[in-house]
Amino acid sequence: MKVQQIKFNNKTHNYSILIGKNILGVLSKKIKLLCPKARKIALVIDKKVPSKFKNRIKNQLKNFEIVHLSFEANEKNKSIVSVNKYLNILLSKNFNRSDLVIGIGGGITGDVVGFTASLFKRGINFFNIPTTLLAQVDSAVGGKTGVNTMHGKNLIGSFYQPKLVISDTSFLSSLPKKQMICGYAEILKHSIIKDLNFFNWLKKNTKEILNKNSDKLIFAIKKSCSIKMYFVDKDVNEKGLRMKLNFGHTFAHAIEAKSRYSKNLTHGEAVLSGMILATKLSCIKKVCKRKTLREIMDIYERNNFTYTFKKYSNPKLIENLIPFIKNDKKNNDEKINFILLNKIGKTTNPYSSKISVNNLRRYSKIISQY
Repeated sequence: MKVQQIKFNNKTHNYSILIGKNILGVLSKKIKLLCPKARKIALVIDKKVPSKFKNRIKNQLKNFEIVHLSFEANEKNKSIVSVNKYLNILLSKNFNRSDLVIGIGGGITGDVVGFTASLFKRGINFFNIPTTLLAQVDSAVGGKTGVNTMHGKNLIGSFYQPKLVISDTSFLSSLPKKQMICGYAEILKHSIIKDLNFFNWLKKNTKEILNKNSDKLIFAIKKSCSIKMYFVDKDVNEKGLRMKLNFGHTFAHAIEAKSRYSKNLTHGEAVLSGMILATKLSCIKKVCKRKTLREIMDIYERNNFTYTFKKYSNPKLIENLIPFIKNDKKNNDEKINFILLNKIGKTTNPYSSKISVNNLRRYSKIISQY
């Protein structure tokens, strides 16, 4: 399959997402095209990226002055301390805005490197090379960057678009199934909120995606990115419509925070839990039919995803999430701003489904028994 391309175009930013297998060979050519004045390149590479990919990238950049920066990607290092370290290195090496920073790794790496790039002299060229399925279908698309603080996840950040995203599926060959499921959760979410036909396609092809069938993967990544890009293009800075992408995430972020971001729980597993809880809440609020819930549950059952939400048959465990849900970034008053589901392909509008804390406590028991 040839290189697939998605273009992001709005009034202020234009860039492409390239998707395919073994496509890293385009890197040098794209740097010359998009950053013709670049002389120095900072490569920030997640330590977990296999050496063969690091070497393949470095071999293309022999005509540039390269600064190699290793990054141990974890939630602790997704911090302002890491950003400050990289900023000081770029300053000490006398980088300028026409030079280039490339982030190579999963979503944490992309968030940290993108935020660093946005701050350096008010913006240096940035390429993102996501190496996990989650990053390729979610965090590498849309320009959100940021770091964690002691007060919560992603509370310091910026919107900063890359010059280019290269999603090479050959990175996924060594990814364990747990991480494939993690990325798949966002693919499924994109179908649920926007595209019934894609949802039906996933019913038939999920197993092949998880088994890394190259053509199916590339199709799913492209389709998923296109859906996310649809929302981002209309609402770059997440003031309204883009919030629909947070379907399932109000519960998911609370689940992650409650678990103290345990390594045993991936973001995608939390999203799979959150989407079921949000769909059940949608049914209870009578904005969604039980038939829709059954359709989603069917995919979970066929692919053994039910483990992600089974424990929430205990109402106390749902109620224990509420202190964390109250701190969700989408809230703008005392009520909790949920994105609920109407049907496959359509959600409620942002700010139209606010629920008080007291009512959510009351609903917890109903959700658990639903």
